[in-house]
Amino acid sequence: MPQMKNFITLADLHDVAKIIDLAKSCKNDPFAFEKLGHRKTLGLLFFNPSLRTRLSTQKAAKQLGLDVMVMNFSNEAWAIEYKNKTVMSGLRSEHVKEAAQVVSQYCDFVAIRAFATLTDKVRDEEEQVLREFAEYASVPIVNMESATAHPLQALADGLTIQEQVQVKKPKIVLSWAPHPKALPHAVANSFIRLMDHTEADFVITHPEGYDLNPEIVGNNKVSYNQEEALHGADVVYVKNWCSYTNYGAILRTDDQWMMTPEKMKRTNNAFFMHCLPIRRNVVAADGVLDDDKSLVIEQANNRTYATQAVLHQLLSHG
Repeated sequence: MPQMKNFITLADLHDVAKIIDLAKSCKNDPFAFEKLGHRKTLGLLFFNPSLRTRLSTQKAAKQLGLDVMVMNFSNEAWAIEYKNKTVMSGLRSEHVKEAAQVVSQYCDFVAIRAFATLTDKVRDEEEQVLREFAEYASVPIVNMESATAHPLQALADGLTIQEQVQVKKPKIVLSWAPHPKALPHAVANSFIRLMDHTEADFVITHPEGYDLNPEIVGNNKVSYNQEEALHGADVVYVKNWCSYTNYGAILRTDDQWMMTPEKMKRTNNAFFMHCLPIRRNVVAADGVLDDDKSLVIEQANNRTYATQAVLHQLLSHG
């Protein structure tokens, strides 16, 4: 495959299907490329909490022979300034220009996790943290979830669907679900991007007022009627996100859109997917999560191999 400089969105991949195939190969033989990362170091920079992303990325790196260094910027590092020509007389004591260059001296690759603010849509869509690090670093940058994208999750989702769904052109539904907190669009955005590379009858369903970024949704089908959208589905992917038009707002918290066993009966015995963590009996009922058709644990397992495939590509091209 052609060289990949950074992995910030799925658009950085030249062939999504081939990366998913590579992830499958890594899963079948996790240590087949163990020497690829010999004497190289992956730095993981966390500006936000993590469970699956942190552990799966570390495991993926080690299976490729990479050493791993981890830093939590919330409590272990200087506060970073991103604006140029600013007088740094406030709380921020280190500029990204120096930070990115210094980290590049210690690491051969840098993976970053930095969530959306959900208060400033322009800033979030600029992907300030990742883009600034990518500009000033001299090593590849990997997105472990940013303000608007979670491509590693999407690749794991793609691998899971490929493994589990035998229908030639499945009906796949991405459904909004309630949540007590405002959540970003990253997972939904990247899943939609994945569907752009997938042969499927894809439908997005959510209440009015929860439309996603129209540039990302594109020509994909959108329905405001959840039960109608679920009819005949082969895969149901559930995720909450805040309002895009009224950015960061929670417009409703009632349980009308929670996924239940009764709603799943409208499907074609569909698989249930969610990226985790999930609030039981808020986003989805126990009966859905504990059902044999729930793939949430396998999705989490596949995070390792999706990440391993991406790191493999970066390592293979220098």
